[in-house]
Amino acid sequence: MKRTSGIKSPAHHARPHAGTRQYALFGALVLLAATSASVAAADDGPGPLGVTAVAAVTAQSARVGALFRADKADDLAGHHFCTASVVHSPNRNLIVTAAHCLSGDSHLLFAPGYRDGTAPYGVWEVKRRFLPDGWSKDQDEDSDLAFAVVADQDGKGVEDAVGGNRFVTGMATGATGVTVTGYPDSREVPISCTNKPRSHSSTQQRIDCPGFTGGTSGSPWINGDREVVGVLGGHEEGGSTADTSYSVVLRTEAAQLYRDAAGDP
Repeated sequence: MKRTSGIKSPAHHARPHAGTRQYALFGALVLLAATSASVAAADDGPGPLGVTAVAAVTAQSARVGALFRADKADDLAGHHFCTASVVHSPNRNLIVTAAHCLSGDSHLLFAPGYRDGTAPYGVWEVKRRFLPDGWSKDQDEDSDLAFAVVADQDGKGVEDAVGGNRFVTGMATGATGVTVTGYPDSREVPISCTNKPRSHSSTQQRIDCPGFTGGTSGSPWINGDREVVGVLGGHEEGGSTADTSYSVVLRTEAAQLYRDAAGDP
């Protein structure tokens, strides 16, 4: 399983749509999220732990959006292929996602807060991409992270429209709980899950959250301080099952990539 959509993405990675069994499982998970009061909450995020449900409409979830090819600007419904989120930058124009979501040369659009075929905060054109050399040259899974600058609208950046979370490197894996929010290709609303990440290797971290199927690549991992401390991707481009997801451990390469992208006007 790759976490890009079953729709052919600019990265040319495909994954079959989830089957009936996965839909039934997701429905049960949503019901559990609505009824469970016995599972402890994460230290720095909403509980219960390890349960996936439709993300509430909040100022935070508005910072997470879906990626589309530009030729789908007039027909968004059902055509998103990856997830991205707004991060704070001096120019207020920056989003973060997985590198495999930005590979290729297709013109792309970002719709923060996307739901049910509508873009309540507008559709923003991706005008420049920043991918690490490790991915561009070798598609190294330890470099599966990317930033994109989106074009301003009416003199304002996307961060002016929805705000942005801080991008933070050097955090210890599992130091706090994180909330992962993303767009499965089988749904027209974002899903969300809170849990504590664990170390997979010295360069990769993992989190157990069910239902994160194709389309959720690029989903931010956000801690209780509203900091992005992971991005769904990395190992096996996000994972081989829907229940366990991965992220590159954000260290020196990620910090330099952010500096390069944040300094672009």
